[in-house]
Amino acid sequence: MLLRWICRLLFRLHGWRLVGELPKDLNQCVIIGAPHTSNWDFIYALAAFHQLSVPMHFTIKKEWLTFPLNHIFAPIGAIAIDRSVKARGAKRQSALDGMVALFDEYPRLGVLVTPEGTRSPVKNWKMGFYHLAVRAKVPIVLGYLDYGKKEASVEHLFYPTGDIKVDMPKIRAFYSKVTPCYPDKFIV
Repeated sequence: MLLRWICRLLFRLHGWRLVGELPKDLNQCVIIGAPHTSNWDFIYALAAFHQLSVPMHFTIKKEWLTFPLNHIFAPIGAIAIDRSVKARGAKRQSALDGMVALFDEYPRLGVLVTPEGTRSPVKNWKMGFYHLAVRAKVPIVLGYLDYGKKEASVEHLFYPTGDIKVDMPKIRAFYSKVTPCYPDKFIV
């Protein structure tokens, strides 16, 4: 309750507003956090998700969730990915496999992914978010922070077809209308 109040205060003080909300019956999804050009993106996204009661999580290496860092990252939604060898002679689990397994473990889960993977300009997005959604059989939430309008939204759902060549132009077209914090760092 206190965290939600702090998030509302942050939005009010900085002039931001929320637009829309997720359907109440949506329990699992992959959330794209784009454009990602500033450290403020994470703070505003976190504030938006807490205000909307979105079950947002992000994944980090399990080593980052040991004492004392676990007291910082776990409360804000971090989930550890264990990529270690599960059995003698077994292959190491990929990050994608670990993330897909999370959807079996958590009945209510939204995994936040920044497709650029960095705040620097990149021409080619990392496609892990897409493959994750297809393999976990969950929709993709086209979440955004529009600095021009000072609005945050997670209302747009995209159901991947499994044909990345058809789907990605549609996803990129959606983000072409969003104003990032630093426009020179975002390439659609």
